[in-house]
Amino acid sequence: MCKGLAALPATCLKSAKDIKHKIGFLLQKPDPQEQKALKEKTKATVVNRISPVETEKWKTSFSNLIKNDVGRKAFAAFLQSEFSQENIEFWEACEDFKQTSVCKMDTKARKIFEQYVEADSPKEVNLDSATRENTRKNLESCDASCFDEAQSKIFTLMEKDSYRRFLKSQLFLELSQPPMDNKPCGLDKRGKQNISDHSQCLPSYA
Repeated sequence: MCKGLAALPATCLKSAKDIKHKIGFLLQKPDPQEQKALKEKTKATVVNRISPVETEKWKTSFSNLIKNDVGRKAFAAFLQSEFSQENIEFWEACEDFKQTSVCKMDTKARKIFEQYVEADSPKEVNLDSATRENTRKNLESCDASCFDEAQSKIFTLMEKDSYRRFLKSQLFLELSQPPMDNKPCGLDKRGKQNISDHSQCLPSYA
């Protein structure tokens, strides 16, 4: 007769939880058919190269990259390829939160916490338990700085980890290349010019 979860050894419960997380991760992976449809949809998109001056600034510091609209979009595309886009999404949510009117702060803060900070949340970011608990307490007297500690931890995590890989990625190398005859690179010419899928996601710039 089944005696419930309480009768199971702690190791079994941990294994079950690990399996749950793995299944959840697999479910989050984009469907191959959806990826194919997205590629087909963006075939006609025209992408201009980013100015080499800008990409040189991105290499000098992570702050220069993440505070530049184009750079942040490129970095977000890279994180998406690594299935860790929740980090940049959380950072952006924190930046947006700081501009929120006082009357709406409590509601938005709770939403951000439940989406990114709370344990087992849909887009949980990698925070230590102390930071997670401090952020929870900050919600009791919510103000524009209540996510500062958590945001700083995620910024440092991206800076020391993903940012370094981004600078060595094919996406960044392609974006760093100077324009060819100052003409935009069309995806219809992808046989002649190799443009990554990620750069297709970036907006066109004159």
